[in-house]
Amino acid sequence: MTCKSIYQVTRKEEAVTATLNGMTVPSWASHIEDKLAPMPLLLVQAYVDTLDRDLGTDIFAHADEARAWLADAGLRNPDGLDPGQPDPDFAADLRLAREVRESLRAMIAHTTGGKPLTGAELLPLEQVTEQAQPRLEVTAAGQVRLRATAPAQRVADGLAGLLLTIRDAQADGSWARLKLCGNPDCRWAFYDRSHSRRGAWCEMASCGNRLKNRNLRARRAQAS
Repeated sequence: MTCKSIYQVTRKEEAVTATLNGMTVPSWASHIEDKLAPMPLLLVQAYVDTLDRDLGTDIFAHADEARAWLADAGLRNPDGLDPGQPDPDFAADLRLAREVRESLRAMIAHTTGGKPLTGAELLPLEQVTEQAQPRLEVTAAGQVRLRATAPAQRVADGLAGLLLTIRDAQADGSWARLKLCGNPDCRWAFYDRSHSRRGAWCEMASCGNRLKNRNLRARRAQAS
């Protein structure tokens, strides 16, 4: 797999953008190099991919980096996020963010034939729905929509927005194209734009061939 750089905070003001594969994406998605989902589903993909099992990196491993990424992505209020200032709620927010990340990974896996979510995987999502305060709004076009609290004061508010994005993606069919790499050592979230919708690898040249060669060696060993 090509190197995916860990998210770095380069500016304190507005989020910068990076150009990847000919398209301009927000800075919070700069750690994704290929097979990007369309907006707003890209935020769900970028959120799940804050953990890179292949490289052993985790944007949520360090509090300062996690604060910056969550604020940059609009998932937590950026006000008062100076590392030198007390932030008593952040430890709980970060724990919830990590747990929800794995729950969303399990949701993506389920859409491609994976097991139903367990009670332990559902629990963080239930915590989000209990803590967040979404609201109804009526647009000028007369449409009634449910929206998460904006700006997100706590991470639960931002994560509720992710769940609403997933709901919309399930309704329009794009959710089924968001998949996990078939390499069990990777499990990178990618968006399958193939006509057949049978994409199975984040990158065929690395994960696909690696797993195929592993299975081939296992079959040969069994036959011998």
